[in-house]
Amino acid sequence: MSDPADLLREHGVPITAQRLAVLRAVSGRPHGRADAVAEDVRAEIGAISRQAVYDALGILAEKGIIRRIQPAGSPALYEDRVGDNHHHVICRTCGKTVDVDCAIGETPCLTAADDSGYRIDEAEVIYWGTCPDCLQKT
Repeated sequence: MSDPADLLREHGVPITAQRLAVLRAVSGRPHGRADAVAEDVRAEIGAISRQAVYDALGILAEKGIIRRIQPAGSPALYEDRVGDNHHHVICRTCGKTVDVDCAIGETPCLTAADDSGYRIDEAEVIYWGTCPDCLQKT
């Protein structure tokens, strides 16, 4: 990740200690949940409300600085890998989430059978399965 303050400036987001800490936490914990991000932020800067963390995550995702992933039946996950059309594979047992590059490489990598008149610019795919660690335990 480039300098967090520069990244905020480039996207027109006012720089605050909380936003910088949230951005560093997301970068340090890809696919982290908001509560885990909040833990990391508190460890770095001390007290911060849950709402302040959610607000920072919201503005960073809205501005395209981070990506919010919402797997079905799971809390939102956050990552700083943006600007490409990658996907994710999630372990059904432990919840571990890893990036999967686009199958074809073009954005979007999947072509809809009927676009209903939309100009599609992104496809989101989540693969579900069992990670190697959990497979070893069975």
